[in-house]
Amino acid sequence: MSLSTLLLTPFVGALLLLLVPGNYRVIHRFIALVTTAVTALEALRLFAAFQPGIAGIQFEQSSAWVPAAGFSFHLGVDGLNIGLVLMASLVAFAATCVSWDIERQPKLFYFLLLLMTGGAIGAFVSLDLFFLYFFNELALVPTFLMMGIWGRGENRNYATFQITLYLTLGALIGLSGLALLYSQSGANTLDWVVLKAWLAENPLSAHSQRLILPLLLIGFGTLVGLFPFHSWAAPGYAAAPTATAMMHAGVLKKVGLYILLRVAVPFLPEALHHWMYPLAILALGNILFCGWVALRQRDVLLLLGNSSLAHMGFCFLGLAASGVIGVTGVVLIMVAHGLLAALSFGLAGHLVRATGTADIDRMGGLLKTMPFVGTALIMALLAGCGLPGFANFPGELTVMFGAWKTLPVFVIAAAWGGLLIGGVYMLRAIRDLLHGPVRAELPQGDDAGCWRRVPFLTLLAALIFFGVNPASLVDRITPAAAAVAGVPPVSAPTAGSEPAGHVAVTSSPNHR
Repeated sequence: MSLSTLLLTPFVGALLLLLVPGNYRVIHRFIALVTTAVTALEALRLFAAFQPGIAGIQFEQSSAWVPAAGFSFHLGVDGLNIGLVLMASLVAFAATCVSWDIERQPKLFYFLLLLMTGGAIGAFVSLDLFFLYFFNELALVPTFLMMGIWGRGENRNYATFQITLYLTLGALIGLSGLALLYSQSGANTLDWVVLKAWLAENPLSAHSQRLILPLLLIGFGTLVGLFPFHSWAAPGYAAAPTATAMMHAGVLKKVGLYILLRVAVPFLPEALHHWMYPLAILALGNILFCGWVALRQRDVLLLLGNSSLAHMGFCFLGLAASGVIGVTGVVLIMVAHGLLAALSFGLAGHLVRATGTADIDRMGGLLKTMPFVGTALIMALLAGCGLPGFANFPGELTVMFGAWKTLPVFVIAAAWGGLLIGGVYMLRAIRDLLHGPVRAELPQGDDAGCWRRVPFLTLLAALIFFGVNPASLVDRITPAAAAVAGVPPVSAPTAGSEPAGHVAVTSSPNHR
């Protein structure tokens, strides 16, 4: 089992596309489909071969790149990223399947889509923070181009400019945080494994931690959509092509959270403890404010975009709680939401193509004209409510348990209120979109044919599998979560001030 093969497969497919003349649209699509299908099968084999219960890195590959600067091409997976790699590959395959309607410059579109896929997988499997950042940026660049060239709606240009500005600034601020970590650590490397061992023996001072963490939170938090740096997300997803929205909302938005888990929890425990309450309040901003905005939306794409931001609030809540339970819950939500966001935007894109509108008030009765798509959308929206049986439920429940151990009661109560808001707008969307009389002015609907059902069934199957069998993820995540959350605090804590991550590790055997 080779991680380098998994990483290189999308890039090889992209290079093959360059060799095919531009007027062979069917061949372009075939190469992209085969490439993403092979990538998904390789990721599935990797997930099955991964040994649960082991905290260390598996399938590790390392090669020095710039030894003088401490940079290395270091690949590996543990419980934090094995599920994310599988999720990213499944979403990439589904995104390729739903892009059958791309008729203008298909060669360029599929080239950018494969480049985005390779960048996302590269970011998740890279254990050198330099290459993690590099692959993330490599995946983000196609997002801007795809929105500008194949975007939809009157606000396409504005949304493209906004998302480019926000994500570029966020990436630069995050990079400054990583550069400060590199200079302050004294390890002369950004290799995560080496850096973790070094900082366990030579922890950063509290002053250095409190300088680095805000840069990482603001920078990578902007890439995720942390309140109040979130306003780019919903309009961007509404203006993006369906496949691009699926990839960015489902996969790329998780890279920023993944970097925070890799860096903030093990390396900056005292600063994270110091930021625990402010971060929890910002997380509630995502959960409550974005949930309220979603409640007021009458555009299905904007509703899903704001709902996606609300779900990210639970990830930041788990990050604020830290500890084994909090970190485990964050990874569970990242995997579940990646699948759910891709499914929701894929189905919504199909509805918009079939009806010619994203306005909920102009839709109705679509379950009668499009029974398969309508049923799948009902399942997706119910999964977004946190319904048991879907993967979102164990993730959100685990985060709530982790937050209960460390955060004030009012935070927990407010988060539960956010769940209620989510239930209201999801159930109302089901009623308005899919039930009631069929609108006479709309086309009669184009229910997905046999082959076009494949991407939706793939994502639904993964959501249900991890929903009814969360142990398949939890058993892989928990040892790695304990390893990153168990780094000793910087200084001997005073009574009542021990970092949350350290507390959770000491109690983790009773809460696994």
